[in-house]
Amino acid sequence: MNRQVPTYEVVRWLGRRTLFCLIIPVINEGERIRRVLERIKALGISEQIDVIVVDGGSNDGSLSDALLDTTGVVGLLLKTGPGKLSAQLRCAYAFALEQGYQGIVTIDGNNRDEPSAIPKFVKALDKGFDFAQASRFIAGGQEENTPWKRRLAIRWLHAPLLSLASGFHWTDTTQGFRAYSRRMLEDPRVAPFREIFQKYELLAYLSYRAPKLGYRCIELPTLRRYPKDEKVSTKISPFRGEFEVLQTLITACRGGFDPA
Repeated sequence: MNRQVPTYEVVRWLGRRTLFCLIIPVINEGERIRRVLERIKALGISEQIDVIVVDGGSNDGSLSDALLDTTGVVGLLLKTGPGKLSAQLRCAYAFALEQGYQGIVTIDGNNRDEPSAIPKFVKALDKGFDFAQASRFIAGGQEENTPWKRRLAIRWLHAPLLSLASGFHWTDTTQGFRAYSRRMLEDPRVAPFREIFQKYELLAYLSYRAPKLGYRCIELPTLRRYPKDEKVSTKISPFRGEFEVLQTLITACRGGFDPA
């Protein structure tokens, strides 16, 4: 299969042990990624699913060998090619498929999500779902300190437009806490391994494309917690970054990222 994947280095690889893997994209997350990995280890989740970190080019020294050893991380990939989040994910997803994983769970490395929910995503993949999306807005979900502007954008713009365009009722479409099946990622009608996906395009595109093609989708209740000062950890710049997210949303909903 022809995949367009940015160049990356395999810094650490201990081999596949489980059917599914957990992929955590990071860039200069500092103390936050340490907390995420330690929580995953303490919950015993690193024994249930292989943990792979994909680094977009951190220079803060947060991914030390000692941390990876003590938290049970089996893989560390370093993206060396161009691009941001979507490029990181293309690296990691391609690597995971090459290693024979049958499904992928992703969670952000910024310590906003509750790792104890990860087994629910593994169970969804095991039951045959192709796309599981975390949601703080459905029954059983929780949110803490969500910035009002972001909440408004998700509830009244992002999720409704993707729901209308895709035919599936989404409630929380900007989260990176998700799970995908191998068969969906390998479908040429989905074709996620394309250079058009550089920043945040891949997340919106898959939320649109998967239901349109009839893949089994589900939302799972989770906790999403923001720090009181959102500026501390957000990587979406005001105005320009938010405008790009809106442009991406409209393009996805109009089928602008669909394969030729």
